[in-house]
Amino acid sequence: MGPQLGMCFDRTFPPAFVLEVAEQLESRAIDQLWVIEDCFYTAGVSLAAAALARTDRLTVGLGILPAVARNPAITAMEIATLARLAPGRIVAGIGHGVQEWMEQMGARAPSPVAALDEVLTAVRHLLRGDTVTRAGRHVTLRDVALDQPPDVVPPVLAGVRGPVSLAMAGRRADGLVIAEGAGPSYVRWAIDQTGDPGRFRVAVFTALCIADDARDAHRTMAPFVAGLCASPSPNIRAHPNFEQIRDRWQRRGEQGLVDMPAAWWRELGAIGTVDDAVAHVGALRDAGADDVSLFPAPDVAVARQQLDDVSHVAEAFR
Repeated sequence: MGPQLGMCFDRTFPPAFVLEVAEQLESRAIDQLWVIEDCFYTAGVSLAAAALARTDRLTVGLGILPAVARNPAITAMEIATLARLAPGRIVAGIGHGVQEWMEQMGARAPSPVAALDEVLTAVRHLLRGDTVTRAGRHVTLRDVALDQPPDVVPPVLAGVRGPVSLAMAGRRADGLVIAEGAGPSYVRWAIDQTGDPGRFRVAVFTALCIADDARDAHRTMAPFVAGLCASPSPNIRAHPNFEQIRDRWQRRGEQGLVDMPAAWWRELGAIGTVDDAVAHVGALRDAGADDVSLFPAPDVAVARQQLDDVSHVAEAFR
């Protein structure tokens, strides 16, 4: 059995393109579409509503809502509304948000982990139909209850990376959203950091670039990997060959990355031939991923063509 397979909707895509992508994914029997909300691009909730309204079976994920950009009562209202419009077809992701962006909005929390902890707790209780009263450091609610909580309560996943945040997610969330650049090694490590919370959903975004010749795909994605090396997150640091990859980049630049062994590339994303992409997704599944969404190129014309690549990968898991 394969994971639930999907495609991500890049933050720079024009909003109307979400209708075409959603319809194409549904017509190809792809499981999921994850809409990306980054400040200050397109908004995840409105994109999700449009995609759900144009489809009948597609699951839509919110990836991810910054915890402190909205009051948690409003976040719960929006998620609940989507869940009532399309029962069982929404997955919510909430994360810290990029702290520089939160600072720009005057919304930066003194403790991002504590803020996300309180927001996740409040949102999940509200979605279950509870009346919430809370006077926390970051969340203050008094006798708040949703008038129309969802009949099918959607999972609320935490979009986090570091060990402290992952441990908190294991206590407070229904699962994880793991951003692109993470391979099977990081997925296993991240799940371990959550403290084995039992039933826990893990959604992974992973870079997509397929070519007939794997080296062409490696050449295209070398700048992406160089960026990971320049500002290494826990995702890339978990790669079993990270130090060697970074050394190649420092000594030889992007060409040193193009020449890396294929096995190193298969840990980085669905990059190479179709068989390489299938092997990568299968390895993510074996590491514990329940959902894998392929992240296309930011160019609309290229992304439109990559819908075929998503279909080819999905076929291998049917």
